[in-house]
Amino acid sequence: MDEREHDPSSTYNEAIVIPLKGFHGAKTRLRDELGEAQASALAEKLATHVLEASKPRTRIVISDDDEILAFAESVGAVAFRTAFTTLNGAVDDAYGQLGPSYKRLIFVHGDLARPQGLGTTTFRENISIYTDHAGNGTNVLVLPTGLDFRFAYGPFSAQAHQKEGFRLGVDCEVIRDSPWQFDVDEPGDTRHLESQ
Repeated sequence: MDEREHDPSSTYNEAIVIPLKGFHGAKTRLRDELGEAQASALAEKLATHVLEASKPRTRIVISDDDEILAFAESVGAVAFRTAFTTLNGAVDDAYGQLGPSYKRLIFVHGDLARPQGLGTTTFRENISIYTDHAGNGTNVLVLPTGLDFRFAYGPFSAQAHQKEGFRLGVDCEVIRDSPWQFDVDEPGDTRHLESQ
């Protein structure tokens, strides 16, 4: 990771943080529907679209995978290597290390079907949770830095993250109808790509 990329004077003094695992192992639930090669290609395409939509904010990809880190650099993003292989471990690692350089970090799934606006939306100063279409998952999580925040990605993460806001005494907003409510993870989710 090049610390020069984390100048606090960078755009908005915010960064979008995108955790990614290797494309070759991604989208396991779509491999029966699409096949190995197509599922891997779809994972890379989705991540590329999310990264493009995140401009002009600083974009940071966190991963333990060499190919993903090289991919991040190839598209002009910052590559942040983590030793953690779980999602919660990786984002917690990034939050702790990047926090001193930013006033706010925006954690974004790399498989959003409609990522437009990520780089230009003005976020509030509070914790903001943008859920999936079912209202249970956390597709985008906006966090002020410097909090003792416990990440809880997994089933019903939106509710768990909201409870964290309450525990910390920080105003927490839950948005259930954003353009970012659709991710591509299950058979049938690809239909959301067709209406972009």
